[in-house]
Amino acid sequence: MKRIALVVGLVLALAACQGDTRSTRHLVPIPQSTVALMDSKSMSKNDPILIRAFKKESEMEVWKRGSNGKYALLKTYPICRWSGQLGPKIQTGDRQAPEGFYTISPGQMNPNSNYHLSFDTGFPNAYDQQMGRTGSLLMVHGSCSSAGCFAMTDESIAEIYAIAREAFAGGQRGFQFQSYPFRMTAENLAKHRLDPNIAFWRNLKEGNDTFEVTREEPQVGVGSGRYVFDAGDPSAAAAVAQKQQRDEQQVAALVAQGVQPVRLVYADGGQNRVFRETLSGGVAGEDGSLAVDASARNRFGDVSRPEALAAGPREILLNANGSPRQGSPASTSYASQRAYQ
Repeated sequence: MKRIALVVGLVLALAACQGDTRSTRHLVPIPQSTVALMDSKSMSKNDPILIRAFKKESEMEVWKRGSNGKYALLKTYPICRWSGQLGPKIQTGDRQAPEGFYTISPGQMNPNSNYHLSFDTGFPNAYDQQMGRTGSLLMVHGSCSSAGCFAMTDESIAEIYAIAREAFAGGQRGFQFQSYPFRMTAENLAKHRLDPNIAFWRNLKEGNDTFEVTREEPQVGVGSGRYVFDAGDPSAAAAVAQKQQRDEQQVAALVAQGVQPVRLVYADGGQNRVFRETLSGGVAGEDGSLAVDASARNRFGDVSRPEALAAGPREILLNANGSPRQGSPASTSYASQRAYQ
């Protein structure tokens, strides 16, 4: 009875924040296959969650906290569409999906979304505001259309929404949403070492490392124009520092081995290759466009700017000063993106 009361209270709170709706799609249960996956990992529907997004790989992870107090990966979802470039959102209208650390409360869950279901990332957070960044309504939602959001398809957002709903019903007041330009591997850091955003990305890596070492939600603060993370006890902080040192040594080794600095330039964001291959069978039109037929639209909804997805990002080789190298390849075909993912 207590759990039922919590669920009812949550539904009423959402209605008060977002307005009434006749739809019940926000009440659809977690798929039984995902519940079984939770059981196999000793998780319950009501355990707290944490979500991580990676732009370049176009993947979103849902983690759950187990009975031991540590988070473990539950499931990875392919992102159908994100817009803009690698890098943080700066201002309204730049089409950038945000990067950083955000907290999602029940009031940010939107059962009335025009894109099936959604939750607001909470951009701008305290860090964004300190940096003077502007924008609003940066969402994780359904469909396959983005103008600064993470579009997941209706099927995926329904499942993610249900998982979050049950975590809130279990007592979680807010879950952390971590958004990264790419997975914080030594290879990615070596390749992007001369990107203008590298200092910001290294700051994000501190939070990534704290989470990966402790498997606990990082405590995040903001000071002097950067994120500040607390790993908790001294032994955990020492373990995080050791990981960072190992990673830096790996980056240095890769650079010494000749890994070239690059910048990826997107026409307008990207998507996980499973969607690109589904939309057109992996083949672009003669003019380089990406045709989206009626059956694909019925399955994924509106696909924003499909022509921008056709060729994939251009990989620009950089000189030591960060400027484009003369004779750098103008573009990279979509098939070559497998090397990045």
